Amino acid sequence: MELAYIPSPSRGVLYLGPIPLRGYAFCIIIGVFVAVWLGNKRWIARGGRAGTVADISVWAVPFGLVGGRLYHVITDYELYFSEGRDWVDAFKVWEGGLGIWGAIALGAVGAWIGCRRRGIPLPAYADAVAPGIALAQAIGRWGNWFNQELYGKETTLPWALKITSSTDGRMPGTYHPTFLYESLWCIGVALLVIWADRRFKLGHGRAFALYVAAYCVGRFWIEYLRVDDAHHILGLRLNNWTALFVFILAVVYIVLSARKRPGREEIVEPGASDGDGDVVDLEKDGDAEASEKKAESSDEKAEAAESSDEKEPEASEAAESEKQASSAEKS
Repeated sequence: MELAYIPSPSRGVLYLGPIPLRGYAFCIIIGVFVAVWLGNKRWIARGGRAGTVADISVWAVPFGLVGGRLYHVITDYELYFSEGRDWVDAFKVWEGGLGIWGAIALGAVGAWIGCRRRGIPLPAYADAVAPGIALAQAIGRWGNWFNQELYGKETTLPWALKITSSTDGRMPGTYHPTFLYESLWCIGVALLVIWADRRFKLGHGRAFALYVAAYCVGRFWIEYLRVDDAHHILGLRLNNWTALFVFILAVVYIVLSARKRPGREEIVEPGASDGDGDVVDLEKDGDAEASEKKAESSDEKAEAAESSDEKEPEASEAAESEKQASSAEKS
């Protein structure tokens, strides 16, 4: 007997006249806004300009969407190119299917282009936006709930997800809500990165690498629960192997980066301190003021020296006159 469960929405799309409003798309859009908002706050705190994160995201987000879709279509090509399937469906992003691995990889290419155009180091930008990306994933996973997809094994737990759709091979029943597990895990990853960044002053891409490593740990066990069709290698799903491989790369990067470039970047955006007035360098202002005072003191000394030089001849002439008068009196 089912005492409790998480209900699935009866529909994943609403219509505003002829315009479809899809839950999956809304989750992606909200996630992007949250990532940009948090990334902007962290970027300003690091010494960058307001608005820089949004400007670079204009490059990163489209590249990320394309990369996420490409990864999904390539790794699940049979959904679009096998017999009885319509390849046009590969372009229907709103129906679900974005691989985070492709999204991060190609999104990084877009971010690199945006950073290069502004003369900003990509690792510093990645560190600033890392927690926001994790929160964007947490929000975006609820799009799977709207589409009744990517759930786990059958269960009778009180927080089981009830699937009601029977299309595309689905079997109505109660299953592990892997979308919820991953959403909560991503929130934890975001908090971990924020804490570690404040505690250890992570820089040169290490905050981003920590986000990647922590996400991979959660994705590995969550992926193990899923029952949707996937390619298997040596008994493990393809995404399990991807998570393991990327985790190792992230950990190696953290170790090598900490040895080669300890600490954090002092300047993340050239000219930010004197370009818009948002960041004021008090130390430089103090140095300038001290220099001005030193120059004034030097001028005063020079004037005093000139004055003493002018007085010395006058004193000599007066002394000579006194000597001549004294000689005259004696004679």
